[in-house]
Amino acid sequence: MDPIEAFLQSSALTPPAFAPTSRYYGLPTVRSTLPDGRTVVFVTRRFLPPVANFSVIETVTAVAEERLDNLAARHLGEAEQWWRIADANGAMLPEAVVAEPGATVYITLPEGVPGAADAR
Repeated sequence: MDPIEAFLQSSALTPPAFAPTSRYYGLPTVRSTLPDGRTVVFVTRRFLPPVANFSVIETVTAVAEERLDNLAARHLGEAEQWWRIADANGAMLPEAVVAEPGATVYITLPEGVPGAADAR
């Protein structure tokens, strides 16, 4: 066993299952035993945060064939942060944020980070 993992287990500290930049960061995992005896680990349900938890830093207009990962790369510096744009725009289906050319898309600070007066 890895010495760091052994230390964490012995001190009852467990590392987070996901990186701080993941949309699943902070969500607990659950173990379930299937009828055949196999153990399955899964992430508990994630709910969309209220859009009021986000401070808008910029608004952009969706163009034809726009993608959230491209917007995230351009405006947040990381394509993998597309989910932040989806959350800030209250989108259960991420592709809906940019489905209509001309739609307003809010680019925000991370959830809970205060900013200037909201532009919504």
